[in-house]
Amino acid sequence: MLAAMVNNMRKFTTTEEIPIPAKLIDQVLGQDEAVKLVKKAAIQKRNVLMIGTPGTGKSMLAQAMAELMPATALEDVLVYPNPNDENRPIVKAVKTYPSEDEIKKDPGLFQMYSSFRQMRQAFAKFSGEKISRKEREEEELGQGRMLQQAMKNRENAAQARGGSGGMMFLFIMIAAIIFFYATGALNNDNKWFVLAVLVAIGVMYLLYRFTNAFGRRMGVGVFDYNDPKLIVDNSGRKNAPFVDATGTRAGALLGDVRHDPLQSGGLGTPAHVRVESGAIHRANKGVLFIDEVASLKMRSQQELLTAMQEKKYSITGQSENSSGAIVKTEPVPCDFVLVAAGNYMDMTAMHPALRSRIRGNGYEIYVQDNMPDTPENEDRYVQFVAQEVRKDGKIPHFTYAAVQEIVDEARRKAGRKKRLSLNLRELGGLVRAAGDIANEEKSKVVDDKHVMMARGLAQTIEQQVSRRFVESRKDYPVFGTEGSSVGKVNGLAVLGDSSAGLIMPIVAEVTPASSKAEGKLIATGKLGKIAKEAVENVSAIIKKHIGKDVSQYDMHVQFLQTYEGVEGDSASISIAVAIISAMENVPVRQDIAMTGSLSVRGEVLPVGGVTGKTEAAIEAGMKAVVVPRSNAEDIHLSKGLKGKIKIVPVDNFVDVLQYALVDSKKKRVLIKKMAGILHIKKKR
Repeated sequence: MLAAMVNNMRKFTTTEEIPIPAKLIDQVLGQDEAVKLVKKAAIQKRNVLMIGTPGTGKSMLAQAMAELMPATALEDVLVYPNPNDENRPIVKAVKTYPSEDEIKKDPGLFQMYSSFRQMRQAFAKFSGEKISRKEREEEELGQGRMLQQAMKNRENAAQARGGSGGMMFLFIMIAAIIFFYATGALNNDNKWFVLAVLVAIGVMYLLYRFTNAFGRRMGVGVFDYNDPKLIVDNSGRKNAPFVDATGTRAGALLGDVRHDPLQSGGLGTPAHVRVESGAIHRANKGVLFIDEVASLKMRSQQELLTAMQEKKYSITGQSENSSGAIVKTEPVPCDFVLVAAGNYMDMTAMHPALRSRIRGNGYEIYVQDNMPDTPENEDRYVQFVAQEVRKDGKIPHFTYAAVQEIVDEARRKAGRKKRLSLNLRELGGLVRAAGDIANEEKSKVVDDKHVMMARGLAQTIEQQVSRRFVESRKDYPVFGTEGSSVGKVNGLAVLGDSSAGLIMPIVAEVTPASSKAEGKLIATGKLGKIAKEAVENVSAIIKKHIGKDVSQYDMHVQFLQTYEGVEGDSASISIAVAIISAMENVPVRQDIAMTGSLSVRGEVLPVGGVTGKTEAAIEAGMKAVVVPRSNAEDIHLSKGLKGKIKIVPVDNFVDVLQYALVDSKKKRVLIKKMAGILHIKKKR
């Protein structure tokens, strides 16, 4: 398959030659439909709900959306003290970058901007630096920061005046001492008293100056403290804000008022100084991204909905036991676009009104987890690898053969025939692992051998557990890889994700029924809901198609050493083979493993994770693996594993028995009987 791919990708020596698109939206791989909707949502400022498996590019799409949105209406937010009610701070939103017309119309703005630009030009002239108009605009502070700086400059000027007052006080003290000495007022009887009074006055003045300066620095004091606090600052920003609020608590999401339990200086920190903006406020005029949105508490989802509807949200203390709970600001602007993300199960935990709000004013997107294996899509992985190398900045570029191996890994991870995986997070991890190996070898490029070595290093926890499980079972055998056994089958399962396969031994025993009414099928091994239903389906098949009165038997099925439990129906054919082998006393080959779902009509249906299961069978030393025919082309083995196992595709249960049971007269009679009942022509 690698040979067939040689002519599909663009020709290059290393990925250093591959150009990377400037816009983030053009770097998104395999999400064509999502890209179209995101572009539309960015223009119209619509909310978006993205649902899909992790690692498929949801956060990258959200960042690209922010990049596409205009940044002309950015706002800075300042909080001022309220002279009438200190617990109701005043909120003022100002344009981060007002237009020249707006500056000229406002005398205060005009004076502030003129002063700042004159200072900048004076500094440039002094340093000999030449500043273009474009550079001046890029370095220009936002209006909010300039207003705050102007207030600080006025305060510094006041402190400077206070400093000259201190010098004046010192001069007066020295003059008083000289005067007393010159007039003879100081004598042996009162000189120590007069000096003590002067020293006491000096100490009191110094104490006043210290507490005054400390209070100003701490934001407290009996003086008139009018400096605003800048809680949203967009200075230097040229794109719409992108704020990732994933995993934030209520205070970080909605804003908070800090608690001041020590009452700094005995006077308390002013309320407006303790106000902290939330993610919804910093995302104003931009994108608020929340992954795993269902993990937000229901109250936070309700408040988020309120903020979306009102486009403004007052900040208050999030803890009822905090002094900030009595503080509530005027409404703070939060006109953001929400991009929520999660997996399919998250939708059940979302607040219905929040989802309705997104759907009513936006789009829902189910992101792709794979894409067709076409020459065009294979070529897109070249760009992906080049992007990952440049994004990392610490690994060498990849050769043509190395990129081929990455594409081959994408085929394996897809788990479907003629598809490529879009789990780019895991593929990116493989790229970085291969790059690290190349660095260790001091190689200037990453070659295919480095990628193949990285596959062993970049295994998931589930894959490592699976490998160690097989290794430990070699010392303490639970399953066999040769000979035959009655009522015992080597089933296959996946551990965690579909890439980690596992040998799952299943044994069955048939005993006389404990009840005269009917026989029972008893399964043990911590079965999940779907697995229990699969066992019940197998029971129905046996009752209908075995040609025996099964009410006379109890059928016991045990999943050996399945400490973490069993879920899914992929063990259906293994259960059925084990029971029939035990019931008919026909041995089962132990050098094969099998997986497949069984319908009540005896059809073998497709299952997931067949590549990982096949790799587990190879690791365990099996000679063949039985899989549903519809899954046969889904198996994609690496070059090192190809040809190490025989893949046996089957269509129905008769095919399974034909291959799995050891040849005998009982087997032939059983196959003939079941083929007749299932209306299946026996294969020769």
